[in-house]
Amino acid sequence: MAVCQHFHTTESLSDSLNASALPERNDQKLTCVELFAGCGGLAAGLQLAGFEHSCMVESNPVACETLRRNFRQSRSGSHPLVLEQDVRTIQWGDSGEVALLAGGPPCQPFSFGGLAEGKRDSRDMWPEAVRAVRELRPRAFLFENVRGLLRPSFAEYLDGIVNRLAYAGGQRGHKAPLYNVAVVLVDAADYGVSQRRHRVFIGGVRADCGTLRPFPAPTHSFRRLVWEKWVSGTYWHRHAISSPESHTPTRIEQSILRKLRDTGLEPQEGAWGTCRDAFAGLGEPMHGSNPLRHELRRGARQYPGHAGSPVDSPAKALKAGAHGVPGGENVLVDSDHSVRYFTVREAARLQGLPDSFIPSGSWSEAMRQLGNAVPVQLAEVAGRWIRSCID
Repeated sequence: MAVCQHFHTTESLSDSLNASALPERNDQKLTCVELFAGCGGLAAGLQLAGFEHSCMVESNPVACETLRRNFRQSRSGSHPLVLEQDVRTIQWGDSGEVALLAGGPPCQPFSFGGLAEGKRDSRDMWPEAVRAVRELRPRAFLFENVRGLLRPSFAEYLDGIVNRLAYAGGQRGHKAPLYNVAVVLVDAADYGVSQRRHRVFIGGVRADCGTLRPFPAPTHSFRRLVWEKWVSGTYWHRHAISSPESHTPTRIEQSILRKLRDTGLEPQEGAWGTCRDAFAGLGEPMHGSNPLRHELRRGARQYPGHAGSPVDSPAKALKAGAHGVPGGENVLVDSDHSVRYFTVREAARLQGLPDSFIPSGSWSEAMRQLGNAVPVQLAEVAGRWIRSCID
């Protein structure tokens, strides 16, 4: 899927995140304040991109417990402050120099699974994001939300958000925008995440601090996955499946396969990740509790319009709402057509979190946190994008 971008411009994991499971980060650190931090998916990716969190704000007590549990101390020795607080009660005046303000304002006002009432929804926190930019005047900001924000019915509201962010922090009566702003629609699967997760990033760079560049191009594709499954066979070899004849291409895969065979050209990008890729080495879920939270949970079933995720495809977007916890999604469909719920560990892997990352709370609370998270790989790409603009 192509990256969709819109620009509004002027002229111009901590030690508790398994270091072996995460790429090496840049040495130079830039201070980050994060709003609506959730369980820390965005934070983990931004840390990989070289940002150092000084503060994480989250109002949900269980999510705050997850943050404290998994972001105890950064490699430079600093300790992120976790504020268990409603962001509306915070005054940002004395926060010091901030390189990046980040966060994912609640998506329910704009999501397909929410009430879609936009600014009429009491959970709409975009005004607080704008206020934080105005008071902190960071060198850059990066906000994430659902693609429902791009609905035509919200076009006027989105334009208002972009305009207020562009002028946030400027002097009264100042006519030129203070920030260059871009709105970018991406699919996480195009960047190495084993999940089809369409998300919107709204990124901004202060005009006196850098130049806003285009969002990085996709690095992975469905075409490559089809090639590895049905042309080279490397997908099945990788998983020690000796008889792919027992598996058949889907209708969409058959269409792409015909085109690949017609051209004979091998796609050079990476392959979309699948559930089987993400869960490699985990084994079957266990009965009872275990340290990895890879525990079998019974009772999964599918509903019309809410089917599960086939094991040899990228997962559908993890859900945090009624359909996902505990509805007909967040469900794995195995090659024998049996279904079961994702375990907490599987959901964490689908979000790019290492096995050392343990969410707090019950199964439903943990799944809700993970369903709201930004995939780590995608957050790192977005973080490196912003960092390249302000370096």
